[in-house]
Amino acid sequence: MTAASAQFEIPISPESLYTISEVSRLTATKPFVLRFWEKEFPMLQPVKNDRGQRLYRREDVETILRIKRLLYDEGFTIPGARRHLREQEAPSGNGSSPAAAPAESLSAAQRKTLLDLRDALRAFLTLLEGE
Repeated sequence: MTAASAQFEIPISPESLYTISEVSRLTATKPFVLRFWEKEFPMLQPVKNDRGQRLYRREDVETILRIKRLLYDEGFTIPGARRHLREQEAPSGNGSSPAAAPAESLSAAQRKTLLDLRDALRAFLTLLEGE
């Protein structure tokens, strides 16, 4: 069982398919958000049955949990989360720079500093847009 699926109350079997309402309950994410994320994240592609109903695999559910963590917990934008997931899927052969370090490798103090910096930059941008 992976860390992403460890938080589920019911076991997630690798061969099972889940409807959008089941995935919505499992991930505590509204169905309209899941449909939106399908458009924004190319790696999230549930299969559809002959009636057009979305059927999510275990990998899709784990991807949704990663997207949710990146957007809601880590503070990524949608393009940033998409880029981050794409980079995780295809590890590059170049040397990794500190700027490209995964968020998990940051200390709590570094993370807080970056989030404070992001908030300050947003406030500054708001001031500039108001002029």
